[in-house]
Amino acid sequence: MDARIDSLPQRDGLPENIFLVGLMGAGKTSVGRALAKRLHKTFYDTDQEIERATGVKIPVIFEIEGEAGFRAREAKLLAELVRRTNIVVATGGGAVLSEQNRRLLAEHGTVIYLRATAPDLWQRTHHDKNRPLLQTDDPLKKLQELFAQRDPLYREIADVIIDTGSQSVGSLAHKLEQRLAQFRRGSGTADSALSTN
Repeated sequence: MDARIDSLPQRDGLPENIFLVGLMGAGKTSVGRALAKRLHKTFYDTDQEIERATGVKIPVIFEIEGEAGFRAREAKLLAELVRRTNIVVATGGGAVLSEQNRRLLAEHGTVIYLRATAPDLWQRTHHDKNRPLLQTDDPLKKLQELFAQRDPLYREIADVIIDTGSQSVGSLAHKLEQRLAQFRRGSGTADSALSTN
C-alpha cells in the first residue's frame, strides 16, 4: 500500500477524492465541510444524503429497517459517490464494517481517519438524540465497544490518521490541508500518519 497515494487521481497536486472515516462525534461532517471549502471540492455527508433521499431521519430508518437496512442504503450510496470526482465525503461511523465499503474507499480516494477517544466522543454526543446506537443505558460503554471494534478497520484503510483531541475545526482542517500538500511534494505515503494532539 505504500505507493497508493501516488497512484490515486490528483487535481492541482492534491488527491482528487477525500474520504473521512471515524466514530460518531469525531468531527467528520464539520471538518469535512471546512476541508472541502479550503480545497474547492464538493462536500457530501452520507448520513445527510440518506436522510435527504428518504425524507426521514436516521433513527427512523433504524427503527423501521434495522441497522442492516440502513447499512444497505449506506453501501449503495457510497458506491454511487465514489464514481464522482473532486469530492470530500464524511462517511457514517459504521461504513467501514463492510469489506466492500472499505475497498471502495481505499481504491477511490485518500482516506483520513479522525481519531478520538471514547470519553471525548461521549462528551460531544451524549446530548444528541439522533444517534440510534447510543440510545442505551451506558452510552460511554457503547462508545468504548465501538472504538475497540472499529479502530482497527479505520486504521486498515487510513492514509492519514489525526487525533482530534480538543482542536478546533479550523485547526484540524488547516493541519489536514498541510498534510495533503505533502503528498503533492511527493513525501507522503499510505503508511505515514499525522498523529497530533
